[in-house]
Amino acid sequence: MIEMPTHVVVRRRTPVARLLLVIAGSMLAVLMLYAIYELGRYDGGYDRQAAAQQRVEYEVALGKAEDTARQLRTRLAELDTVTVGQKQERADLARTIGELQGQVARQSQELAFYRSVVANDTTGSGSELGLKIVQLRITPGEHADLYHVHLTLVEAGHPETSLSGALILSVEGQSQGSAATLDFPALTSGKLHEHSFTFRYFQSFDDEVLVPAAFHPERLTVQVRSTRKTDAPLTQTFPWRVDTL
Repeated sequence: MIEMPTHVVVRRRTPVARLLLVIAGSMLAVLMLYAIYELGRYDGGYDRQAAAQQRVEYEVALGKAEDTARQLRTRLAELDTVTVGQKQERADLARTIGELQGQVARQSQELAFYRSVVANDTTGSGSELGLKIVQLRITPGEHADLYHVHLTLVEAGHPETSLSGALILSVEGQSQGSAATLDFPALTSGKLHEHSFTFRYFQSFDDEVLVPAAFHPERLTVQVRSTRKTDAPLTQTFPWRVDTL
């Protein structure tokens, strides 16, 4: 009897099957390691549930702290705004008080000045108008040829009514070696022929005049004319002295 040879069939696993086995083995290993890790923490006294509860409590406390900090920042911003507003109000109030004090000081000086003038019933320099020219000063202007003439015209005595009239300036001096006079239109570039006024007690004037560099001023003449025909004009001449202070 002839025996047939026995065939051995070897089946190879497909790559997909091997991959699945590897993944399953890896997951099983991870699970075992995690179980060992948790067992070790449990043995060490670690309570996962208590830790989770404590974490929740910390998160709640942190949220409350953040809310409190936010409220404090808002309050601080409000206080800063109020502080800035109060500082501005104090600055405005201080400035207003300073302006009022300056105004009171000026008015007090003017009142004292007028009292010192009207205390004397005599008129100035032979004037029949009852007028007096006081506090005349000449100061330099913004340019070399410009000057400011400051003067105060006072009605002496005890005036009953306001006085109206005109003030006229002229400058006498030398031009190209000869005597010359600059009248009011020449001094103001044709802008003014006279300076009209209406006042009672006193009035201050501040006129800007132009004196060319080629003209050498020596005297300033001030003429005051009243609208009342019965009053004679007042004329006074002053040396040309420029006050640089």
